[in-house]
Amino acid sequence: MTRVGIIGLGYVGLPLATAFAEVGVTVHGVDTDPAKIQAIKEGRSYIGDVPSETLAEMVRNGRITGATQGLGLSDCDAILICLPTPVDEHRTPDLRFVIAGAEVAAAHLSPGTLVVLESSTFPGTTRELVQPILESGGRRVGEDFFLAFSPERIAPGNTRFSMRGTPRVVGGITAECTRRATELYGRIVDQIHVVSTPESAEMSKLLENIFRTVNIALVNELAILCDRMGIDVWETIAAAATKPFGFMPFWPGPGLGGHCIPVDPFYLTWRAKAYDLNTEFVELAGRVNVNMPYYAVS
Repeated sequence: MTRVGIIGLGYVGLPLATAFAEVGVTVHGVDTDPAKIQAIKEGRSYIGDVPSETLAEMVRNGRITGATQGLGLSDCDAILICLPTPVDEHRTPDLRFVIAGAEVAAAHLSPGTLVVLESSTFPGTTRELVQPILESGGRRVGEDFFLAFSPERIAPGNTRFSMRGTPRVVGGITAECTRRATELYGRIVDQIHVVSTPESAEMSKLLENIFRTVNIALVNELAILCDRMGIDVWETIAAAATKPFGFMPFWPGPGLGGHCIPVDPFYLTWRAKAYDLNTEFVELAGRVNVNMPYYAVS
């Protein structure tokens, strides 16, 4: 694959674009924000993890181009969807950006193109939401185009773990979908972990983030108790962390931050209700963390 399209040029899409450009792939990015496209054309990075000098050189060499519409995607061998997945005011998954991105991809989908969804979402999104949009007009996955899910693992500002050094999880609709996605990401990462279905890949991303959510909730609740008991919670955690096995330190704070950690638990709890299950443990962790800012300022 020599040309990759990326829909969404935010904190995931732009670093991904530069990673592919670094290995000789021509990248065409699409974003509805004209300010981002103008910045790219001028070689000005708006993402801290992407130096402007690096971006400017790639733009000058024609390795990265950008547009607010998807016309250039029809020339791409692969299209990667890297769009936000927020929740609404009722903490219900809001997939309008993913739907819009899938519709753009479908409108410019050439025969044999690989489409990969990277956005964090609940299990079933790739198969039940994205696939039908791409199959509009009579196309069939695994024959006319290929579809997979590979969750982004970007940690903005984290210089310890590079994109190449962080393993990628890949799960395709068919075996050939998986093979093509593995081949693509093998150009920018050293290790690919293949799972049997997109649903497994989607769930793995939620598990990664909910693991952190639950443990942060635990230490947040412990911090409240320690405060009432006159115990230094930081000293307590540091002492427990001296155990070389069976313990991983997490630290209390005024709630949760980041793009995914505060949101992903609600994606899982919402999806679980469709299977007549209340994920009480996850929901409790969410309530603890949501209420933590109020405690912090009290």
